[in-house]
Amino acid sequence: MIVCLDSGNTRIKWGVHDGEHWLGQGAVAHTDVGVLGRLLDDWPNPEKVMLANVAAWQPIFCEVRSESRRCGVSNLYRNPESLGVDRWCALIGARGLTDSAVVVVMAGTATTVDSMNANGQFLGGLILPGIDLMLRSLARETAALPFADGIHMPYPRCTDDAIMSGAIEAQAGAIERAFSRLGDPGGVCLLSGGNAEQLSQHLVIPLQLTQNLPLEGLRQLALEP
Repeated sequence: MIVCLDSGNTRIKWGVHDGEHWLGQGAVAHTDVGVLGRLLDDWPNPEKVMLANVAAWQPIFCEVRSESRRCGVSNLYRNPESLGVDRWCALIGARGLTDSAVVVVMAGTATTVDSMNANGQFLGGLILPGIDLMLRSLARETAALPFADGIHMPYPRCTDDAIMSGAIEAQAGAIERAFSRLGDPGGVCLLSGGNAEQLSQHLVIPLQLTQNLPLEGLRQLALEP
């Protein structure tokens, strides 16, 4: 039994795997972290607990850190240890799902867009504000723009739609430019995170929605000797 915990900017994602299947997955806000204590009742004796930037829980655990190489992924970051551990876990999760060239996108509070070639080399990546952060920044830092409650439109004809469409187009544009730069006709985009489904509707590249790539990466790491 493996328990995987991934602490993001706003939520802690959890998953429990029995070696063949995910038995359960979920997410809680940092303010509701006590809810995770219920896992002790449901799964009291995990063999291993994999932590991505989480300082809690006291059974046998392994706190994951970014490295130069692990699970078939080579980290070409200038300083490999400085790569965000959630991004590192997502890359490892992606490599476990496909051996194709891949753009790994985690669309949450922030959106990260990481490129990995078919040899498993992480080439580098982008970090940009997520959709909600973009909306909030416009509402907070401008005098006349609201917190938009619009929809995406090809040709927006009201301010709310213009703001929402701009945020989505910015996200989609960054992802599609990264995919084009990858230059591999067999490549795919793996899309994860709270805004993944929304973004997937506006991308015109090969893509696959994945429920939680960092948890999948933690599971892969737990299986390595």
